[in-house]
Amino acid sequence: MKSDAVDPTEEALIEEEVAYLSKRHRVSPAIVQEIIRRTGTSERSAVEREIRKGMARR
Repeated sequence: MKSDAVDPTEEALIEEEVAYLSKRHRVSPAIVQEIIRRTGTSERSAVEREIRKGMARR
């Protein structure tokens, strides 16, 4: 049986990363969370790349 439970410390680190990235790039945390969900990774460089792509489209 597959469990979707995430380690609480890992979840806290992801939340800190979301807060940091949203503040740094001046986007809402919901946008950062959506990018993480869509890309499937919470790696900072990958998320920042996607944020820059989105800003270039504006």
